[in-house]
Amino acid sequence: MAAELVLLVVERQWMHVFLVVGIMVVMLSPVFLRARLPIKIPYEVQIVAIAFVFATLFLGEIRDYYERFWWWDLALHGTAGLLLGILGFMIVYILNENEHVDLHMRPSFLALFAFCFSQALGAVWEIFEFAMDQFLGLTMQKPMLGDPSGLTDTMWDLQVNAVGAAVISVAGWRYLKRARTSLINRWSRRFIDRNGKLFGD
Repeated sequence: MAAELVLLVVERQWMHVFLVVGIMVVMLSPVFLRARLPIKIPYEVQIVAIAFVFATLFLGEIRDYYERFWWWDLALHGTAGLLLGILGFMIVYILNENEHVDLHMRPSFLALFAFCFSQALGAVWEIFEFAMDQFLGLTMQKPMLGDPSGLTDTMWDLQVNAVGAAVISVAGWRYLKRARTSLINRWSRRFIDRNGKLFGD
């Protein structure tokens, strides 16, 4: 990305320069904020989030992977559904396990919350894409299946996001019902162990 940034400056593509600098700041923020944040995020979650930001913004917008590969946008929105579902599930699961929070929710509600959380943030992202296209003249909403308006692209994005969110919600519900080990549990357990002060340890 640093090499790409130099090339963009030489070519005077200032909008892309701004985007690349923003991407680099976002990806390095865990390093800069580590000492100030009292919460320690599991490294697996950080790596996945950084990889997603890189694939979405740098490869997608700067390197035009959205134009080169028709499936790139759908794949990323499906991945976003999974990641946001995991995030939503972990938030409520951790609150449920916290002795200082009087909150006891059933597995079915946790799964529903994870799904709705993912879909809500997916919808917010689509609103952001529309706003960027309208006010900054970008093309974040791509023409799709003969529809130049971007509406078809938006609807497919939301549907794929819903599939990813549903997969995580069902997996989380099955875990809580059957009490078996899972990726979500390992990440949640590591989060709780590393942040003992928040959970009364």
